[in-house]
Amino acid sequence: MSNPLLPPDYRPSEEEEFMNARQREYFRIKLLAWRTELLQESNETLRNLQSESLAVPDMADRATKETDRSLELRTRDRQRKLIAKIDDALRRIDEGTYGYCEETDEPISLRRLEARPIATLSLEAQERHERLERTRRDD
Repeated sequence: MSNPLLPPDYRPSEEEEFMNARQREYFRIKLLAWRTELLQESNETLRNLQSESLAVPDMADRATKETDRSLELRTRDRQRKLIAKIDDALRRIDEGTYGYCEETDEPISLRRLEARPIATLSLEAQERHERLERTRRDD
């Protein structure tokens, strides 16, 4: 991960200007690495699914294989959705909106972005969103 813009030990800091060129590049690299990892896992899942056969004579073994296959497909679907969110985050970096809450336009904390680089809401907005979902579910 050699990049002239970023020293090897660089970590975004609250002391610097929010979403400056270094921070944007840091998160771009982080998102691209995550995306590459997910694509590799997805390709591995595809290879596994293509290589195994469900034609197993024992009913219990077949049921186990079908359950495993279903789990792998759900995992792959989750990864596909995550890759789409990563692509959206990369687009927001290019547009200059990355790191800002979609609801309030306030900066999302660097700690939150470190933990969840695809975050689109500040912690406060996310909590508000989750509370609203819970009250709708309770109705």
